[in-house]
Amino acid sequence: MDDPQTLYTIESEEQLWDEIQQVVERQCSADSHESIDDALRNWLYLAARCREDFSQSADDVALCSEKLMAGTLFNANPEYVRTQIIYSLLQEDDTAPLYVISTFLLLDGRNDEGTYRKMVAESCFSRLLELLKGRKESDPGLHRLLLELMYEMSRIEQLRYEDLLQVDDGFVAYLFQLIEELSDDVHDPYHYPIIRVLLVMNEQYMVASTTAISESGTPLPSLTNRVVKCLSLYGPIYRTFGENIILLLNRETETSMQLLILKLLYLLFTTKATYEYFYTNDLRVLLDVIIRNLLDLPNELMSLRHTYLRVLYPLLAHTQLSHPPHYKKAEISKTMNLLAGAGNFHFAPADETTLRLVDRVNKVKWLASEGSGASEIARKFLGISLSQDASASNISVVDVAAVMEKPGVQTPSRKADAAEQAGEEEAEADPTAAPSPTKAYATGSLRRPKKPLPELPKHRHGNPCVPSVLLNGPVASTIAKKLPPKAPPPRRAGRLRSSVPSLPGPESPTATTSSSETAS
Repeated sequence: MDDPQTLYTIESEEQLWDEIQQVVERQCSADSHESIDDALRNWLYLAARCREDFSQSADDVALCSEKLMAGTLFNANPEYVRTQIIYSLLQEDDTAPLYVISTFLLLDGRNDEGTYRKMVAESCFSRLLELLKGRKESDPGLHRLLLELMYEMSRIEQLRYEDLLQVDDGFVAYLFQLIEELSDDVHDPYHYPIIRVLLVMNEQYMVASTTAISESGTPLPSLTNRVVKCLSLYGPIYRTFGENIILLLNRETETSMQLLILKLLYLLFTTKATYEYFYTNDLRVLLDVIIRNLLDLPNELMSLRHTYLRVLYPLLAHTQLSHPPHYKKAEISKTMNLLAGAGNFHFAPADETTLRLVDRVNKVKWLASEGSGASEIARKFLGISLSQDASASNISVVDVAAVMEKPGVQTPSRKADAAEQAGEEEAEADPTAAPSPTKAYATGSLRRPKKPLPELPKHRHGNPCVPSVLLNGPVASTIAKKLPPKAPPPRRAGRLRSSVPSLPGPESPTATTSSSETAS
């Protein structure tokens, strides 16, 4: 086994990339584990040198990983190479190799989710917890990368019971504190990696609370949800997190991310200690987002619609929105009527769960008078009269925790689908018609042509033509500005008689003197 430090003398970036290419294309037999290990050590050393001495951005290290995944060394022995790199994550302590290892596992896991599942099975979650504590100050780039790796791994595979036991209050508070410290960071205003880790950990706690069973088949002791606990105890000093998740929900188009946010909101609005965690203005923004998304969701996305409705009830019943002046009371009732099927032609007939959830929302005290119509519609469609117990107690954490969606799936939009359908119908009606300029300009598919500037004549009758500048207009190239005629000279005194006789008045000394001088 050769030491890579003595084997390679890297003097230029070009030489570095040549050496990496030779390593990743090395052909090793499947049973020659020693030669594969030597090649992986060489690749890891060269990629670490790339980051320390030659890298201009994180893309360079990612390129090292992509070269390995595209090379013969990996494709001939993918499982063995993955396993060895995962073991390296468990054992390595130096910053540069850890960055390279984390980058490879992140990219490889996105191509093959089996990598993340193998990481969970090999206890990588506990290792990531250990590496994240206090690592930000020494290497912020590695810290962010480890957060992304923890998030991607945790959202693909359910964590083991013993993994969640490793999370303590100090680690969760540490993440919340990081968000507060970076609240003015213009480069990362939503602190996306940290927020996503907290959201996915909350989901893991919810799932574990409903599925925790030991190997012998007996239920395991319930886990404390550290995320909700921290906000219950110290919510007022961690409000930046709450502001950001509402902003994220407002702009998020990925279904799985919306569900992560809604699951935490549900717990916060059903836990008494966090009823008033959010600012009132943020709750109003959240209500606007929920109403908009409920009306925009296509009919087939029932699970996501149900989750929004499950969050809406405690939002209206338990938070500051339950106090007057009641915000958007009429809009809420109108939305519930539409979802219950009150005379609309754009929504399919509501399913039983939607009707039950609509009826529950309309039983919020301050909505009861306005929402009685929707409640009656829901009861008629159900064919029964829902009791208070039936409409309230059946909604549980299990229903919310069970809703899942594959990462990366984008949420369809009713409005966008309608606009696309209208465009297709217009094109079918007149295939030869040009697209509407207004729509084309609005969507950016067509740009307004620039008008050519008028050409100025260079010569007039062989003489250079210099444009004259108008005082109140554009450049005149051919016609000079005409000057007004000169004013006539003033007339001599005494030649002009006034047609209006002057009024008599007292003579001043000056006037008398002037008259006598004239007479003489």
